[in-house]
Amino acid sequence: MDNEIQLISDGEGLTVIGSTQDVENFLTSEGLPSKNLGPRWYKSVFAVGAAVAEAGSEIAANSAHWVKLTPKSALLVKKYGLRESAKTGLSTGVLKGQKGQIKGFLEFAHSPRSFLSNPANLANAGKFMAQVAMQQTMDEITDYLAAIDKKIDDVLRAQKDAVLARMIGLGFVIEEAMTIREARGRVDEVIWSRVHAAPATIADTQAYALRQLDALAENMERQTKIGDLATATNEAEVTVREWLAVLARCFQLQDAIAVLELDRVLDASPEELNGHRLGLKAARQGRLDHISRSTESLLSRMNAAAGVANAKVLLHPAASPSVVRSSNQVTLGVHDFHVRLGIESGGDSSETRRWTEAALEVRDRALETGAKGVDVARSLGNETLDRANSVRSRLSSGIAGRARRLLGDEEEREKG
Repeated sequence: MDNEIQLISDGEGLTVIGSTQDVENFLTSEGLPSKNLGPRWYKSVFAVGAAVAEAGSEIAANSAHWVKLTPKSALLVKKYGLRESAKTGLSTGVLKGQKGQIKGFLEFAHSPRSFLSNPANLANAGKFMAQVAMQQTMDEITDYLAAIDKKIDDVLRAQKDAVLARMIGLGFVIEEAMTIREARGRVDEVIWSRVHAAPATIADTQAYALRQLDALAENMERQTKIGDLATATNEAEVTVREWLAVLARCFQLQDAIAVLELDRVLDASPEELNGHRLGLKAARQGRLDHISRSTESLLSRMNAAAGVANAKVLLHPAASPSVVRSSNQVTLGVHDFHVRLGIESGGDSSETRRWTEAALEVRDRALETGAKGVDVARSLGNETLDRANSVRSRLSSGIAGRARRLLGDEEEREKG
C-alpha cells in the first residue's frame, strides 16, 4: 500500500490505514489527534491464523490510527467523498499519493491491494472500531468519576435498593471478564456465561437513577417560596452529582458488556457480526437519548429556578444568589457528564445578579419616574399659575369695569 491510505468511518470514529509515513503525513496535514491501534488492529481485522501469517510482511510495514469523530474530523467523510455501505453502515475510501503527499481519491473497489475489500475483513474492522470507541468512552468515564471524587461503590452502598447493591459485585465480574479477554484475545462461552445476565441488572439500576433525577426536577418545580427553593437547589447540588455518577457507571458497564458481546458474536457467529454491531449501536444511542431527555429536563427546571431567584433577588438578597449558585453548579456538572458520554449539551449557566445591582436598577427606575414626576408637576404648576393669572386678570378687569359703571351711574344721578 505504498503512497496510499485507506479510510474507514463508522460514524463514531475514523480509522486511517497505510504506511507509517503516509498515515503520519495525512494526520499532520489535517491537524487530527489520533490513537495508534497497534498490531492488535491487524490481528482483529484478519482474524487469526493463516490470514495474519500471509499478510505478515504487509502488517509490519503499515500502521492504523483511530480518530474520534468531532465536527472537524467528520467533515473529512464529506471532503474525501467516502462511500457508505447500506449493508455495513461503514463509509470507506482510498487516497492515492506520491512521496507521502495525498493527491487523489479512489474507491476501495478500484484498489485491488486494499485488504478491506474483503467483506469479512471489513466486518472485523467495524467491530474493532466500535470497541475502540466504547473503550474510549469507558476511559473518559473513569476519569470523570475520579475528577468528581465520587467512589461509586460508596454511593451505591448508601442506597437501600437491592438492585443498586448488586451493581457493586457485577462491576467486579465484568472487569474480570475484560481482563481475561485482553489476555486471551477472544470471548469464549465460559467468559460469556459469567456476564450474559448483567444487562438486565444494569438497566434496572439506570432506570432507578433516572427516576431519582426526574423526582428532583419535579420537586424543584413544586417550590413557590424562595426559601424552599434555596433548600431544594442546595440539596440537588449534591444529590444530582451522585446520581450522575451512578448513571456514568451504568453506561461504562454497558459499554464493557457490548465490547465482550462483539467478541462473543465473532467467535460464535461471525456472519452475524455486522448486523449485531449495528444493533448495539442503535441500542446505545437509545440509552443516550433517554439519559439526555432526563438530564435536559432537570437543567430546564434548574434554569427556571435561577430565573425566579434572579427576579426576586432584591427581596431575598441571601436566598436568591444561593439558588442561582446551586443551579449553576448542577448545570456545569450535567454538562461535564454529557461531554464524557458524548451527549450534545445545550445547558447554559445563569449569571447571579448581585443585590446591589438589583437595588441600583430599582433606584434608577425610581429616579427616572421621579424626574418625570417633577417635570409633570412643574408643567402642571405652570399651567395652573397661568390659569390663575388669567382668571385673576379677568376678575380684575371685571371689577374695574363694574366700578367704572357704578361711578358713571352715580355721576348721572347727581347731574339730574
